[in-house]
Amino acid sequence: MSTNVQHHRQDLKPPPPEIDEGYWSALLHEGEFAHTAQPDSEAEQRRNSEMDGYSRESVYHAEENNSSVESDWTEIQRITDNDEVLELPVVGYNRGGLLVEWRNLRGFVPASQLLDFPATPNLTVRRAALTARIGHMLSLRVIELSPEKNRLILSERAARVQPGERADIMMRLKAGDMAQGFVTNLCDFGAFVDLGGLEGLIHISELSWGRVSHPADILERGKEIAVYVLEVDRLNRRIALSLKRLRPDPWETVQNRYRVGETVEGVITNVVDFGAFACIEEGLEGLIHVSELAEGHFLHPRNVVTEGQRVRARILSIDGQARRLGLTLRMEM
Repeated sequence: MSTNVQHHRQDLKPPPPEIDEGYWSALLHEGEFAHTAQPDSEAEQRRNSEMDGYSRESVYHAEENNSSVESDWTEIQRITDNDEVLELPVVGYNRGGLLVEWRNLRGFVPASQLLDFPATPNLTVRRAALTARIGHMLSLRVIELSPEKNRLILSERAARVQPGERADIMMRLKAGDMAQGFVTNLCDFGAFVDLGGLEGLIHISELSWGRVSHPADILERGKEIAVYVLEVDRLNRRIALSLKRLRPDPWETVQNRYRVGETVEGVITNVVDFGAFACIEEGLEGLIHVSELAEGHFLHPRNVVTEGQRVRARILSIDGQARRLGLTLRMEM
């Protein structure tokens, strides 16, 4: 799969966001362990029942000696360095994805890294799709390897590109570029995008200049999108992306497009004790202070306006640098 990359210059390059979440935390924290197909023994059944996800699923078989396991880690590291494809059997699943085996090691394939996996939150449909793959052989590439954490993560998506193609993309991409990719997963803190066997993360704060409750509100899995490259961390193989940086920041030109005293239309987005916020365009919210909501006395701003309500307001103040806009519903001049 090829990736379209072109340079996208801006006078001031925005700083990349600080992303505190572990890159794979959302992929591994999808629910408790369900079962492993055809356990070999009662001991294995008991061990499986005590596991609630891949984070507790040891990636090596406990009965094997340490020297064999260490040798396997060394060999899987060589395979990873050479960008080789592995053919591995699916031995089990959890709600987050599939479990596969290679020698004495057990690996995890997140559902978002599977080809032709149903893009639905319906657990029954997801479970059926995962169960159907037990016993099948998958073509996979290693996308994360950490012997210290007993972590072996693989991808079916990454296996479909040519050897060296992912490394080439990683070397070519740089901050300020634009690229095309497919949305592979939506999590509370952002969206993952497949750039051609390599995934980048759009942090939720980089999805829109406006307020975003959840990435699923504006994106859907499988959709092809253009993205702006914020940062490329080649050492840790992490790519930070942005969607909102493809469009101008509305606050930079707010004072050129609006004037004090102008009447605008907006939608109430949030009601708090001290007033209400109204969005007059994407990324541009103004505060209607409680004293500017209505004449007379009322118990709470919710007695005057509600979220989702369309209102006509007058602009009281504009401060683009501080990203503040003052509004009033009291229309008299």
